[in-house]
Amino acid sequence: MNQEVVFDSRLQSAKNLAWWLYIAHAASLIFSLGAFSFIPLIINYVKREDAASTFVYSHHSWQIRSFWWYLVWMTLGGILFLTFVGIPFAFLIWTVAWLWKLYRLIKGIVDLNDNKTMP
Repeated sequence: MNQEVVFDSRLQSAKNLAWWLYIAHAASLIFSLGAFSFIPLIINYVKREDAASTFVYSHHSWQIRSFWWYLVWMTLGGILFLTFVGIPFAFLIWTVAWLWKLYRLIKGIVDLNDNKTMP
């Protein structure tokens, strides 16, 4: 069986960028609880069209959706934190949201390395 390996520099470049953006989102999550994720988010929005018609496009969308849903849950936790009764629920929501975002980043990196599209 003869297999030919074709190197597509455009695809590889888009894949490398997506990988670094996953790392930037993860660093932001670990060191600032996601507060600085807006920086890689802007790059996701700008570079997503460059990855159109490739599986990497879905990774940009995955990272964008992960950011916005994480922001929604962190905001909800912040609102609950304003009430004395809601403080335990706020910490629960923040913890679950943090773990959920970490899961999405790890799944994204693994699927990117396996050349899989994201749902």
